Amino acid sequence: MTIQINTDKTINGEKRNADFFSSQIKEALQRFESHITRVEVHLKDENGRKDGFNDISCLLEARIEGRNPIAVSNQADTMDQAVKGAIDKIKTAIESILGKIQKQNH
Repeated sequence: MTIQINTDKTINGEKRNADFFSSQIKEALQRFESHITRVEVHLKDENGRKDGFNDISCLLEARIEGRNPIAVSNQADTMDQAVKGAIDKIKTAIESILGKIQKQNH
């Protein structure tokens, strides 16, 4: 499972942050690893350099073998919260899709 992290110009995409978020995603999606080929993370600050509430957006896109990509987004006050919320959403979406696939195969 490849994880690619993309940020806009207003978000500091330090290697430390990228490594931290990659490990969080890998850990959360570990049990689906055989089905997921790639996860793309898009982080952006909706307000640019201005302060605001829920202005950090995280879009997660998971590519599952033989399926269309699944995308979810989450907005929060911090990068950590935005990524964690998006991880929770993508986990639920993947569980749902893989559950439907298993039902079809039985």
